[in-house]
Amino acid sequence: MKIYIIAIFFSIVLIECVKMDSDVKILKVNKTTISEPLNFKSISKVLENEADLHSIDLVGWKKFPYQPKVDFRIAHIDSLLLLKFYVNENHILAKRSSPNSATHKDSCVEFFIDPNQDGNYYNFEFNCIGTTHLAYGPNRQKRTFIDKDLISDQIRVWSTLGNQIFDERSGNFNWEMVILIPSSIFINNENFSFTKLTANANFYKCGDETQKPHYLTWNPVETSNPDFHRPEFFGKLIFE
Repeated sequence: MKIYIIAIFFSIVLIECVKMDSDVKILKVNKTTISEPLNFKSISKVLENEADLHSIDLVGWKKFPYQPKVDFRIAHIDSLLLLKFYVNENHILAKRSSPNSATHKDSCVEFFIDPNQDGNYYNFEFNCIGTTHLAYGPNRQKRTFIDKDLISDQIRVWSTLGNQIFDERSGNFNWEMVILIPSSIFINNENFSFTKLTANANFYKCGDETQKPHYLTWNPVETSNPDFHRPEFFGKLIFE
């Protein structure tokens, strides 16, 4: 009888482990090159030729059912991360223009990454006109902002909606954003390079102060309320 009970116990544990593993998405980040000047057009061309399209399409909280269509592509060039978001939504808002302001309240896309897989992560947040919010730490409460001047000098963002603030607009909007993130912005990681890196990460879409607040994720986040600052629910990025 003991052997039978132990066998059932280990079977349950095994099933649970398989379930947990199946909830972790794994994404390969290709290495590429660009011979042209780095801009919206050249980066878009490379990403669309060499990087797969991935969706941010998980709605984990029933209180917020609205689901814009959101996709992204990602690749790298040793010391540069190339990222492009594609968004279709009914309400766009861009009230924030200062680095490290509350961009999540606008129409916003986000990329959180834990390069060391130790629970400390960078949260890159971009409203739809490219205003950037960036901090580092182990959770929502313990965040250290990256210097505003460093953000402005090093991160490049191009948006098809321009870079000027505007009040909420309603309709049917398609917008795209290209982001260039240098390895030097990862100031808490010495000699940082994307090449051969394995990192934990997640991608998000939100809009807290739009008419239809929404919270979409790439990898599932299993919390009772929307919370993107949960590194235990990150997926995995494997850089070529």
